[in-house]
Amino acid sequence: MSRWLPCKRSVFIKRLRKLSFEGPYSGTRHQFMVYGHHRLSIPLNSEYSVPQLKMMLKEVESIIGKIITPDWWNRL
Repeated sequence: MSRWLPCKRSVFIKRLRKLSFEGPYSGTRHQFMVYGHHRLSIPLNSEYSVPQLKMMLKEVESIIGKIITPDWWNRL
């Protein structure tokens, strides 16, 4: 079983695109990605820490309706 690892912003965006998110688009303070009618803010950090990654992935889980495990996320 894998564990959560820090993730570079570019890798995070590529993995979200594999989950059918579109973007990133420019917003007011942050860029965002779109999934259907849902918007997900993408902070401009070059790398996301484990707590920040987990927080964003919880929001992704609620948008796509699937649970994201560390193994599944790292295979995307």
